Amino acid sequence: MPRPTDMDLYLFDLRGYLLLKGALDEGEVAALNAGIDAILPLKHGEWYGYVHGHTYGDDEGLNLQQIYEAGEPFEQLIDHPSWIEWVKTFVGGEGTFDYHHGPLFIDENFASLRGPGEAIGLHSGGHSGVKRNQFRFHNGRFQCGQVNILLALTDIGPGDGATMVIPGSHKANLEHPAFGRHRMGGESASVDNVEGAIEVHMKAGDAILFVDAISHGSAERVSTGERRIIVYRYGPSWGNFRHGYAPSPELLARLTPERRQIVQPLELLPREPQKLA
Repeated sequence: MPRPTDMDLYLFDLRGYLLLKGALDEGEVAALNAGIDAILPLKHGEWYGYVHGHTYGDDEGLNLQQIYEAGEPFEQLIDHPSWIEWVKTFVGGEGTFDYHHGPLFIDENFASLRGPGEAIGLHSGGHSGVKRNQFRFHNGRFQCGQVNILLALTDIGPGDGATMVIPGSHKANLEHPAFGRHRMGGESASVDNVEGAIEVHMKAGDAILFVDAISHGSAERVSTGERRIIVYRYGPSWGNFRHGYAPSPELLARLTPERRQIVQPLELLPREPQKLA
């Protein structure tokens, strides 16, 4: 199983993100796009099986939440070898109680579909001190609260609404001076023209791995067509779902033991009420 190099560790610590080129091959990308095509059209609030149409409330397009319910190509992303050892390293937990039930839990997973004029505003940053998405390095190892994999299913270059990050902002003590204007729900809800922010251009099949504490968002898409990405958010095994979703019994029944442990690290103990004699 591939593992992060010393340079990967250094750059993740320094920048808060890594670009994993060619994480998926052409066949995997095609299967994922076909799976999304089978779900569409879907509107906000509608369900396709256990996949839910959702938005965060801005002009950021449509999210297909619980996308790992959409079939085997999406299930394979749960522990994909192109990134799973990287995620385990950065979330941490091995050798601690966290690792007793497996070190990882996916608290949110979705496909994002975005067209012309759509973007997502700036959010997160080390200044906020949020425990859920914190960056932490302690006793010689990473212990991050949330590490994301963002997969490109289409080429994303200039004008295509690329993901934008502010490198190093996962360690920031101060809020970016333009944060309020460019934040989600702000006056200009994109990261365009934010000083210090960069666009991360990707080919279909590339992935960005980043700690959620980094300040990030996207540029506004001005190109025609559609930007398609998939996001899986990993955290420690004791986490909980961000939006109140839960894996379906059908999904749990067909997953490998390794994938099921990441999707549902802790199983509820069966119990019937009883009266002591």
